[in-house]
Amino acid sequence: MGGTITIWLNEQVDPSGLLYACIACRDEQHAIACHDSFENNLTANQKQEGWTARLRKVESWDDVPASALKLSY
Repeated sequence: MGGTITIWLNEQVDPSGLLYACIACRDEQHAIACHDSFENNLTANQKQEGWTARLRKVESWDDVPASALKLSY
């Protein structure tokens, strides 16, 4: 039973490296759309200051930040 699952994390990180926003889900297409939204919502000024949007994968809900919005799909 079990097996590996993939959980997609969309994160916005501020210039000091602190996690500002995080959404976790298991659907890759939804995760990509969310990442595009995070990226597009950063202003040119924020990007220049060092804000980043990143998309990454983890294999356990235990690896998802506690502050994340966890979607059921």
